[in-house]
Amino acid sequence: MEGEKLIIVGIPAFNEEKYIAKVVLRSKKHADEVVVIDDGSQDMTVQIAMQMGAKVIRHARNLGKGEALRTLFEYAIERKADVLITLDGDGQHDPDEIPKLVAPILEGYDIVIGSRFLNKTSVPLYRRFGNKLLNRATNIALDKKMELSDTQSGFRAYRVSVLEELIPSERGMGADSEIAIKAARLGLRIKEVPISVTYGEDTSTYNPIYHALDVFATTIKLATIRHPLLLYGAPGIATFGVGLAVGVYAASEYLTSRYISFVLSYLAVTLIIVGLLATFTGVILYTMITVVRDAKKVLNLAPTNVVFDSQALKQENR
Repeated sequence: MEGEKLIIVGIPAFNEEKYIAKVVLRSKKHADEVVVIDDGSQDMTVQIAMQMGAKVIRHARNLGKGEALRTLFEYAIERKADVLITLDGDGQHDPDEIPKLVAPILEGYDIVIGSRFLNKTSVPLYRRFGNKLLNRATNIALDKKMELSDTQSGFRAYRVSVLEELIPSERGMGADSEIAIKAARLGLRIKEVPISVTYGEDTSTYNPIYHALDVFATTIKLATIRHPLLLYGAPGIATFGVGLAVGVYAASEYLTSRYISFVLSYLAVTLIIVGLLATFTGVILYTMITVVRDAKKVLNLAPTNVVFDSQALKQENR
């Protein structure tokens, strides 16, 4: 398929018995292999997917979308595939649009994201509003390297050769943002293409509030790792400065009127303590992250082809 390229379609699924058959059958027309990562479903998702001809990899319990993507990435790498397509198992995405995502990969792009917002699509208002907030948070974490219109889209194509660097550490819904942030920092070529989307009454198996909180937590964590002094040190110094100013004002009031303002005094002490804690947290995180990065560089430079002669070592020890 596509000139001897091995194309795999991967479908993370959790309790998707209602839609999985249609998604698998339509995906098979555009791929050499369809893999369903069952994330601890309690319904007939596994049995139906297998009957439709998909390979099924099962998690014993629900681990989260990030773990499903991790399993899928590792499988694609092991299979030495060329292109991996991911799409949701709830019928939102149109598998007939898979070639639209594959084509840019064959042209040289590393990741192609199917965007619901490049064209006019019937996205419910609450989803559109929520995605705007999540897009904003993720795009900030991208360090202005690019601006994505749909950071939460699960309909994506990947060049498998770059997946080793993109395996998510997030277990939940923040994995899509984590992958985009990693890709941007690695300088990978990313393209968005417009896709259609269909929302039923109960297509999503994920709580939207949990989804949003998970993504925000992920972006904050990744931004903290990237810029600890900016996120902790700068606010800490500013807070310390405000507390110091409030303290000086309270002291001057006491010197001029002999009146002690307990409110201002407590506020000054609180701000100074919080400012110092935030500043020290930023410095400590920065030091730890620098040490870890330097250690990784050393490990990457270390020779990997050293062979030890155990018999010679034994003789030497004698």
